[in-house]
Amino acid sequence: MNYRELGNTGIKISEVSFGTWAIGGSWGKTSDEEALKSLHYAMDQGVNFFDTADVYGDGHSEELLAKATKGRENEIYLATKFCRQGDIFDPANYSYEQVKSYCEASLRRLNRDTIDLYQIHCPATEILKDGSVFQVLDRLKEEGKIRNYGVSVETVEEGLISLQYPGVKSLQIIFNMFRQKPLETLIPQAHQNGVGLLVRLPLASGLLTGKFDSSHVFEEDDHRRFNENGEAFNVGETFAGLGFRKGVELAEQLKWIAEDRNSMASAALRWILDQKEITAVIPGFKNQQQVQDNLSALETKSFSADELKKIESFYKESVEGAIRGPY
Repeated sequence: MNYRELGNTGIKISEVSFGTWAIGGSWGKTSDEEALKSLHYAMDQGVNFFDTADVYGDGHSEELLAKATKGRENEIYLATKFCRQGDIFDPANYSYEQVKSYCEASLRRLNRDTIDLYQIHCPATEILKDGSVFQVLDRLKEEGKIRNYGVSVETVEEGLISLQYPGVKSLQIIFNMFRQKPLETLIPQAHQNGVGLLVRLPLASGLLTGKFDSSHVFEEDDHRRFNENGEAFNVGETFAGLGFRKGVELAEQLKWIAEDRNSMASAALRWILDQKEITAVIPGFKNQQQVQDNLSALETKSFSADELKKIESFYKESVEGAIRGPY
């Protein structure tokens, strides 16, 4: 395992880490037994950072992390998120009293005294522009409830706004071969500011595994079925803002990246990890095999200059114009 410093926090985390949305819910059937087995396996392979949120399974993924990391609290860093239990547009949802309540509830579920990284969970853009929530987070940090704080953002604009606040130590962004816009300004600016970058949806909700065909039907409780067009939350959180059929079509055109590499998924993760400004990718998982597959990116060869140019051209010519919603 390789480790990279999370911005200027002094914390070094595994460059392949994991998100726990899938084991909490909204990704189809899950098994707590398999989730715990997978978490233990990941930690045994050197993974020392996991990302969660209070709304993943209504706190269930936080509880699973508490069980999995018991006795290893000093070696495993946990990040969680808040705000989406309430109205993300209401300033009252970001008051000291409300955020403290969210924080203390997460601490209880995580069975921790302090949260290593507390992130605002894709708030309304106006909340970030106002900036009052960062004063609240500064106060919680002074009280010792959180060590560091960051923002999970939906768009480049929101990321750039967040970088204006010196207390922000990390950004969590949607970034993958189908979502390259952050490379233009956000990623360089975050790196210049000493802010860590966590990449969620690195496989575009599974499209970049190459395992789907256009006839695939997702389970009813899977967001890839009920949020394909942004019915429940931001459309960019599902298939990187591409419709499923369009995404499958584009993924088919990218299958060449797996040539001489472990898999299409490991190649897609390798492409992200080769952006040296990135701190870690945080793919999701539901079983140990998926953890193994994602970790194989560590041994996957990098792309040549010609291949990188081909990927960039493919994005600009075939993908960028098909992305829906603000990004």
